[in-house]
Amino acid sequence: MPIDPVSAALAILGVVIGGVLKGATGAGAPVVAVPVLAMVFDVPTAVTIFTIPNLLSNIWQGWSYRRHLLSWRFAGVYAGAGLAGAGLGTVLLIALSPDLLTATVAVAVLAYIGFRLLRPDWALPYPAAVRLAAPVGLAAGLLQGTVGVSAPISITFLNAMKIDRPAFIATISLLFLAMTAAQIPIMLGTGLMTGQRLAYGLGVTALLLATMPLGAALGRRIPRAAFDRLIMVLLALVALRLLAQSF
Repeated sequence: MPIDPVSAALAILGVVIGGVLKGATGAGAPVVAVPVLAMVFDVPTAVTIFTIPNLLSNIWQGWSYRRHLLSWRFAGVYAGAGLAGAGLGTVLLIALSPDLLTATVAVAVLAYIGFRLLRPDWALPYPAAVRLAAPVGLAAGLLQGTVGVSAPISITFLNAMKIDRPAFIATISLLFLAMTAAQIPIMLGTGLMTGQRLAYGLGVTALLLATMPLGAALGRRIPRAAFDRLIMVLLALVALRLLAQSF
């Protein structure tokens, strides 16, 4: 699949911003990168490409923060449900129409923005989070499998628990690892993961890992609120572009 220079530059920019975001906050790279890649390619290609960096970057990040993982009573159930949901979502990714998937990505991103703006201080007690771990993990996995962006559910849920950054990174990394563990075998078995998409995925991984340290450094210097606002504006523009593209 040939890519023109403008589209290639746009794809690289999306991945760089995603890597900076992940380095600064511990998550969120697919929220930026997948919609941008979907603009350049299509949703199935974007989701397939990004499973490789999702897997490799979260192995690295999860191992680095493994001592901060929340209890297996919560984290294990959350990740296990995410694995099941991602498997089902990947099957739907193959079956659903590209325009519907593109619109769904846009709506998912706008839902994430809306929730962040409307309920920035919403808090969820830990006992309630444990009870909700399975259904929320399943829903996050379903969204990840179909459109490659689980943040409207996965990140919002963990943010609401008000856990510290190391525990957040360890737990979200385990969830992403479980979801990609379900996605990749199905993609390989159905032919969704081609040699070209694998090569793109490895290139995206290298770029993501190269920019994450920059994000970590910026995260220590730029106020979190200002960084969040900038990302929200960018996401809104991408989502609106995707909506226009799907009609």
